[in-house]
Amino acid sequence: MLFALLLRRAVQRGDLTVIGADGRSHRFGDGEGPRSVIRLHDRRLHTRLFFNPWLRIGEAYMAGSLTCEDGTTIFDLVDLGFRNQDELDGYPWLAALNRLNRMIRRLNQYNPIGRAQENVHHHYDLSRRLFELFLDPSLQYSCAYFEYPGQPLAEAQRAKMRLIAAKLRLAPGQLVLDIGCGWGGLALHLASVAEVEVLGVTLSIEQLAAARERAQMAGADGRVRFELIDYRLLEQRFDRIVSVGMFEHVGVRHYPEFFERVASLLKPDGIALLHSIGRSDGPGFTNPWIRKYIFPGGYSPALSEVLPPVERSGLVVTDIEILRLHYAETLKAWRENVYANRDEIRALYDDRFLRMWEFYLVGSELSFRYGYNMVFQMQLAHDIAAVPLTRDYIGVAERAQVARKPKLKAAS
Repeated sequence: MLFALLLRRAVQRGDLTVIGADGRSHRFGDGEGPRSVIRLHDRRLHTRLFFNPWLRIGEAYMAGSLTCEDGTTIFDLVDLGFRNQDELDGYPWLAALNRLNRMIRRLNQYNPIGRAQENVHHHYDLSRRLFELFLDPSLQYSCAYFEYPGQPLAEAQRAKMRLIAAKLRLAPGQLVLDIGCGWGGLALHLASVAEVEVLGVTLSIEQLAAARERAQMAGADGRVRFELIDYRLLEQRFDRIVSVGMFEHVGVRHYPEFFERVASLLKPDGIALLHSIGRSDGPGFTNPWIRKYIFPGGYSPALSEVLPPVERSGLVVTDIEILRLHYAETLKAWRENVYANRDEIRALYDDRFLRMWEFYLVGSELSFRYGYNMVFQMQLAHDIAAVPLTRDYIGVAERAQVARKPKLKAAS
């Protein structure tokens, strides 16, 4: 079995048993740590998995030609893979493949106006019901902020929105831009805790419809509106700009354009807040399976790739906070919700889609648990004195939001 040649060298930790299509078993690892038992149902996988395991394992699991057995799950297999990633990536053929992926990464991240909307449509214009089944009631599809272990997901997502609102230093009468507004939950929260007007822009038709519906249900009274438009086409200036979970779809070659546009849209005394997934291990490339099936055109950057275009834009970085394991816990909650609602998700789509979504959430969660990914919140301004000298104001503003009576009805 050709795949066995790779596993024999690369799997140094854990206990992996592979049952080939011929029924023969092969065991790899040191027998310690995570245990996984998989069965290959197609002889062609013996070759395909050897040449591109990071893509083909996900595809085989989706197709049902790779199954987990003996009480083990896909989580166990991916966990074992992450524990041996350095050895896998060091295998000569895979090291060469990784070099190729780095060489073409900018091509894969090309997201001009038009193509950006096509990429958004691929993921975010899926059934709204799908997202309702695994997200919290406010439909926050980004990293939550866990204030204590075991905090319920809905509470942690509200804590995330409070933290963002506090960093924006909202004041009555301000005009706020939400770039990539999702289903509108953050925009509605900002309008609820402060007397501000919010414009949310998105490229997702499904998200636009849901956001407008929720704004009407909340009684936003025109203070919150949503538009289907690329942020690069806006001309109006704003007191505050926020973007959560959208920057991962911009692409490295478009970072100068992004920050120059933020700088031009932000008033001289304004504040912007960027919340994005980042890489802890330096510049890299998007996992090929994620790029093909989940987020075409997507890329999570290293801070070393973000700060230079920020500096060239004329904006000043006034604060950066790193959220480390918060997204791992968020993804765990989403994964558990998917499992609890698997029958309805299967009815919405099919078994292949359900396995694809499971593989996506498992791989994403473990990428945060093993430290390859993190989340950063970057606060930006034109004026170096736009925010106080110490961060004490953030906690004060968060507590004030908790004590404040919401101005809008719940839209969940």
